Amino acid sequence: MLWLPTHPLLPQPYIPYRYLSACRTVGSFFSLKKPILHCRSSYNLKDYREQKGCVLPYEENLRRRLLIFFLVSSGCFPTLSSSAKTKSKNPYDEKRLLQQNKRIQKENNAPEDFPNFVREGFEVKVVTPENYITSDSGLIYRDFEVGKGDCPKAGQQVTFHYVGYNESGRRIDSSYMQGSPAKIRMGTNALVPGFEEGIRDMKPGGKRRIIIPPELGPPVGPSTFFSSKQFEVFDVELLNVKDCQRRTIGFYSDVVCE
Repeated sequence: MLWLPTHPLLPQPYIPYRYLSACRTVGSFFSLKKPILHCRSSYNLKDYREQKGCVLPYEENLRRRLLIFFLVSSGCFPTLSSSAKTKSKNPYDEKRLLQQNKRIQKENNAPEDFPNFVREGFEVKVVTPENYITSDSGLIYRDFEVGKGDCPKAGQQVTFHYVGYNESGRRIDSSYMQGSPAKIRMGTNALVPGFEEGIRDMKPGGKRRIIIPPELGPPVGPSTFFSSKQFEVFDVELLNVKDCQRRTIGFYSDVVCE
């Protein structure tokens, strides 16, 4: 329905709404005695548009949408390739990151044959010599000395020395500096999962380097010692393995390992 402007000095013509169209009003109400409306009924509206060039706003918008759809579908506006969003790995960057990690490890006095870590964002590549073994769980280890005797079992107590390093070769913990070896019972969830898996098949007197991936590493959070998910490296020396038994005296109960 078309809204007609009114003026108190002008007569109000009676025009049924069904005969009005959206054509513009020609002339001025203030310069003419009577308003002149160039509108027609719906029966001859098409002929009138062809003669006077009257284009409705919705028709103009429709034409623009059809034109844009035609240009896009015909390939006049080519879309960007999705391959540009993914960053391809550059061998030069990997080599540069490797040399950078080696330089940092040298400054931190990392031990000999220490593994290298090429970190790019959340992706980490471990570079080790051929004498390292990778287990099915992702744990990486190398035996310097095999040792003799039986491997520890669940419930037994293991006594060992260890030195912990981060990816940059910096020492983060050591039982040698504490002055006494560590004693832990196997199978009690007292050790990091990767650490317990690494010493599970060691023998007393053996020396091993364990590379623990983040999936088998310690928990991360503000209440823990570790602030980010990184690979942890431990040099472990297993001293002995002891059997343990539970002892109960009255209301007191403990575990004794001999």
